[in-house]
Amino acid sequence: MFDIQEIRSQFSILDQKVNGKPLVYLDNAATSQKPNSVLEVWNKYYTEINANVHRGIHTLSQLATEEMELSRRKIQKFINAKHDFEIIFTKGTTEGLNLISYILTQKLKKDDEIIISYLEHHSNIVPWQLLCERTGAKLRVIPIDENGILQLDKLDELLSEKTKVVSVNQVSNALGIVNPIEEIIAKTRKNTNAYIVIDGAQSAPHFTIDVQKLDCDFFVFSGHKMYAPMGTGILYGKQEVLEDLPPFHGGGEMIATCSFDGTTYAGLPFKFEAGTPNVGGNIALGAAVDFIQKVGQENIQNHENALLEYAQRQLLEVEGLKIYGEKAHRTGVVSFNLEGVGISSDVGMILDKMGIAVRTGHHCTQPIMNFFNIAGTVRASFAVYNTFNEIDSLVEGVKKAQRMLS
Repeated sequence: MFDIQEIRSQFSILDQKVNGKPLVYLDNAATSQKPNSVLEVWNKYYTEINANVHRGIHTLSQLATEEMELSRRKIQKFINAKHDFEIIFTKGTTEGLNLISYILTQKLKKDDEIIISYLEHHSNIVPWQLLCERTGAKLRVIPIDENGILQLDKLDELLSEKTKVVSVNQVSNALGIVNPIEEIIAKTRKNTNAYIVIDGAQSAPHFTIDVQKLDCDFFVFSGHKMYAPMGTGILYGKQEVLEDLPPFHGGGEMIATCSFDGTTYAGLPFKFEAGTPNVGGNIALGAAVDFIQKVGQENIQNHENALLEYAQRQLLEVEGLKIYGEKAHRTGVVSFNLEGVGISSDVGMILDKMGIAVRTGHHCTQPIMNFFNIAGTVRASFAVYNTFNEIDSLVEGVKKAQRMLS
């Protein structure tokens, strides 16, 4: 049974008031709040078993290692990876994408091509631009239509023997559009031998991921958007792909042998995990997976979809309000502007005075904003603990902002 009040009771931060009003937190695409169970696991690490991992024979080090490796196995099952050593701990999606783009440097040459989409976060644009600068490769972009939907017929035209990388997000952070990555992967596999990279930052918190079924080479996501601490993330890579590529960072943990004459590298996953990891955060990421699975991924998806449908219906009753990507298949995000209100942050500031937290601006997706010829949007994004009453508060806040700013 899905009990929203029981779920909300697990998030102590939601009990507070902001500017004298009950907090309505609708900025989950930026970061989600953390349930008490995750915070307790994080706190337990630092108060009871704080030690470095993989390097000590003493009890605390072994306990810390066992807990972090247990978390790795939880995440393996969470995304249905074939092996636990295909799960690489990172600081988040951004580091994962930069890691991939760096280790692929030796695989590209001048005039090779990298395909991304118009819907990408800057984190899935800039690393590939840097790779193009290093190698002389060229960046190609899948266009969108007036609804923000990818034009996949254009992908057929872009794919060629020159295509070495295809990197797209599963869900747009700015618009909430769910991209047809299964079709993108199928087209890519049929026509090229390119590496396929999926940015799952906005999908992993919201619905079930199966990397084996997807048949992608890499899948990256962040912990802090799925109820885990900041500074945590995952890079999944196929075993044969990771074994074929060089390490990203050099240092402790990632070596098999080291001398002044040369170094050999450790096996997976440690080859890509140089230095002391975020042990407490990585363990707490496993606790976040436990929380999601206890609530039920299908329950989360159904609840958030109901919130989205309700929010869109209510907001569209506000005269002069435009939702971007309205006609596309979306999840958990409503991105909008008010006619006659030129600066989205003005709306956000008025909502904040009412205790309502939303995100405003370009959302690190300036190409999308340029396409729609706008500076930014107001973005409300949902999580499992949000309620229909909070949507009502948002709508009333938007109406008040409209009255004040028009």
